[in-house]
Amino acid sequence: MQGRYGAYGADRLTRFLLIAWLVLFVLLSFIRIVAVRLLPVLILVYMYYRLMSRNIPARYKENETYLRLTAGLRTRLNGMRRGKLSGQNAFHIYDCPNCAQKIRIPSGKGRIMVHCPRCSNEFLKVS
Repeated sequence: MQGRYGAYGADRLTRFLLIAWLVLFVLLSFIRIVAVRLLPVLILVYMYYRLMSRNIPARYKENETYLRLTAGLRTRLNGMRRGKLSGQNAFHIYDCPNCAQKIRIPSGKGRIMVHCPRCSNEFLKVS
């Protein structure tokens, strides 16, 4: 494996191809049309071609293109995952109507009287 692109492990594109192969293999195993069942085999062949390739710059460029095309989706998914795990959804952010100071209020408290730390204004909010 020395001198090959996959010598140091699979990159993001190869891992995506592996997941796509697994999903298609399971879903298409019930279909009897040969042309459709050939798709998982082609994905598997391309994945192994990428792993065994000695043309490292070309494989690196393919992976970079994949990462660039999926950057928005991956950022959105990571943001959603991070928000749920870190407890970001446990708070509401409100603006003070007097000075526009942002105030973080715990969610699920019902009607709550909010005291602004900047201008000492008090206002009613539902969290």
